[in-house]
Amino acid sequence: MIDADVLLYFRGRRVLITGGTGLIGRQVVEILAAAGARIRIVSLDDVTIDGADHIRGDLTEFRFCREVTKDMDDVFHIAGIGASVSTSKTRIASHFVPTLMMNTNVLEACRINGVARVVVTSSIGAYAPAAEFRESDYRLESSPMDFAGWAKRMAEAQVYAYGVQYGLKNMVVVRPANVYGPGDNFDPSNALVIPSLLYRIYHRENPLIIWGDGSAIRDFVYSRDVAEGIIQALYYGTDGGFVNLGSGVPCSVRELAETLNSLLGIDYRFDETKPSGAPKRVMDISLARKRIRYEPTTTLREGLMKTWEWFVAHPSEYEKKMNYFR
Repeated sequence: MIDADVLLYFRGRRVLITGGTGLIGRQVVEILAAAGARIRIVSLDDVTIDGADHIRGDLTEFRFCREVTKDMDDVFHIAGIGASVSTSKTRIASHFVPTLMMNTNVLEACRINGVARVVVTSSIGAYAPAAEFRESDYRLESSPMDFAGWAKRMAEAQVYAYGVQYGLKNMVVVRPANVYGPGDNFDPSNALVIPSLLYRIYHRENPLIIWGDGSAIRDFVYSRDVAEGIIQALYYGTDGGFVNLGSGVPCSVRELAETLNSLLGIDYRFDETKPSGAPKRVMDISLARKRIRYEPTTTLREGLMKTWEWFVAHPSEYEKKMNYFR
């Protein structure tokens, strides 16, 4: 739950949300629209979200970014490119280059136009490989866990550079974990684990085949919780650094499968001939709790049920969304 003072701040403010039709962005729109903000969405998706004016445009074009950020009070830069692990490894240019261009252009446009407050959505992928991720353990000289993480790192470095050269303290950074929820990318060719499983359940794969032995532990966090964290990060600031936005509850892939079974009555099998991925990747969210009052409240069961119900009602929306891998 967001503090009343935070919501009151946004009343009447002109807010730009890049990626406002995505799984995090649409939740930010809903929250801020209810708070009385004047919202503009920029997206290439053929999807409409209530409570906002929509502008269709390409954020890899700098001139366009300067136009849409002009006269904005606050900017939530959430637009990004979601991809499965295999896609992000084999289609690295399609993932890296547009992400780098969007981040660079949006942030520079915000600086030039004097936007009061900006929040930048980075990723858990910006961290070097580890089992647990804490902000204090991060080292700039380390390498991210995958190539796409370099683009997120560059956005964070750009924010740092603005602070050093211009003394800007109005840009903050968040690193979400494995986000899922309504509006996710359900494209079967490049979806992440939860939307991929839900897509195959919906299309009656029986038994549902899950790669690995189920022992891998991840940090699955519901999109509404992350949206609240992003809003609070913009309001409270992050003291020149970044904060993690995870669930606070480690979850094995086996537990994920068991929860889906309890909700939907599925028959599933683990394929141990396939890789499980890294054994453990979870976030420490104690700094976010302290610094921006972040407190995720959605359980895995609740989040999966809400995501499933949304997907059943919108099974083909993903076909209307921009996909850099098609």
